[in-house]
Amino acid sequence: MTDIVLSIVMMAALALAAGAIVLWRRTGLVKQPALMVLLAVIAVVNVLIWTVPNSTGEAPIEQLKAAGEG
Repeated sequence: MTDIVLSIVMMAALALAAGAIVLWRRTGLVKQPALMVLLAVIAVVNVLIWTVPNSTGEAPIEQLKAAGEG
């Protein structure tokens, strides 16, 4: 289940980035596309926090799965 959630977050981040580019090119606005890109970056960082291994070599998502939560 957790893999599905992380996949959806990554797809949303890609959609936000693409939407920001389209919005910026069509309207010339800067603030809204910049906020969309910021949100996409935050989403990707959150996925990285859950998936990148720590100093012990185990990712938080693996610890969650081992505990039976995911």
